[in-house]
Amino acid sequence: MVPDPSHLDPEWIRECSLRHTIFEWSGSQGELSPRVVTHAKGVYFFDALGNKYLDFSSQYMNVNIGHGHPAVLRAITAQMHDLPYIMGAMTTEIRAKLGAKLAEIAPDDLNKTFFTLGGADAIESAVKIARLVTGRQKIIARLRSYHGSTYGALSISGDPRRLPHEGAFKDSVVRVEDPYCYRCPWSKHPSTCARECLSHIERILELEGPNTVAGIVMEGASGGSGCFTYPPDYWPRLRDICSRHDIILIDDEVLSGFGRTGRWFAVDHVGVAPDIIAIAKGLTSGYLPLGGVIVSDTIASYFDASPFPLGLTSQSHPVSCAAALANIMVMEEEGLLQNADIMGRYLRDRCEELAAKHRSVGDVRITGLLGALELVGDKETKQPLTVTASASGIDIMTQIMHEILDRGVFTLTRPNLIFMAPPLSITETQIDEGISAISAALARADQICS
Repeated sequence: MVPDPSHLDPEWIRECSLRHTIFEWSGSQGELSPRVVTHAKGVYFFDALGNKYLDFSSQYMNVNIGHGHPAVLRAITAQMHDLPYIMGAMTTEIRAKLGAKLAEIAPDDLNKTFFTLGGADAIESAVKIARLVTGRQKIIARLRSYHGSTYGALSISGDPRRLPHEGAFKDSVVRVEDPYCYRCPWSKHPSTCARECLSHIERILELEGPNTVAGIVMEGASGGSGCFTYPPDYWPRLRDICSRHDIILIDDEVLSGFGRTGRWFAVDHVGVAPDIIAIAKGLTSGYLPLGGVIVSDTIASYFDASPFPLGLTSQSHPVSCAAALANIMVMEEEGLLQNADIMGRYLRDRCEELAAKHRSVGDVRITGLLGALELVGDKETKQPLTVTASASGIDIMTQIMHEILDRGVFTLTRPNLIFMAPPLSITETQIDEGISAISAALARADQICS
């Protein structure tokens, strides 16, 4: 049953939350006014005032199957009843079943998973494993990337959110240019592209010494850093570079995994098998915290005769494992990967219509149900919209975000970017609903374009 919000006092909830809890990724805590949410179902969530919102970003791009699926709720309840917790040094039926299922859907010979609590510690664990196996220290990552909010994961990230916290791996991380085709630093037109983004990595390796590099960390599909659409040969050639130099290829599928791009993993689109895959988010669709590191048989065999010095109190938590297995089964039984592929193409078509209609849309980047619109103040010069707006003293992205929200649609934005990553169960009608709200917001942005 849908809960009756009439007995709730939204102001008390908001005030108490602000007084006693800290909100993530915020400017000043004193300026916040968080929306009080009471319940969610499918692709919608509802606030304490009875307002309904289309969740066009799956929250943090993680509620892949949608909200409140009964199959996952049943699995969680049953596992809580049978065995709510046991230490990771022991094992359970649900851990065994989930491990086997991940081996089944992972590419090639990635057959063993070390479970973590989320995406950031999955990335850190992947780096630690790469260093242990190779005996090397350096990690290569992209200039525009986000791998999580812990010290280690932020140190690997290129995202500006790392700047207040740089620490753990800072001195051994080397960042390289992105395959950011819209703003390529080398080629001004696709016809002149010689994959300088890949030869750039090879030059960096030569200068750093490939025998000092433990791993290269890349997002399976670019996410919060901008949803860049990789050239089709990017991942295969990166695989070749790593193989030639005995470097561990670490695929960050925390955001892009579990159907988000229309495949189990984004690298499945190009048939590449990395050495390590980091997973989280869509693994449980956010119903409970869980992450993991899936490793190849070669890496797993290293630890058959060597210590594995990693562990967590809630590692392989049985209730989280139950949520993950049920979540994967929902994706299979309801054909959500196929729907993500079909609806992703529809979303891309609708976004191309937005680009043709609005002067403020400079680039459309969609892979499955993961994408972004890059906003510009001038399509010819590609000057970012925020630069144009700032010259007039306008906080344009805040205005755009509120404009979309006021029309009953929630999605994430960053400077010059509107993200779209709805639940994989979304329909054409619901996509139209989201696009309509975004189009109305872009009309405001168009007013300040050249």
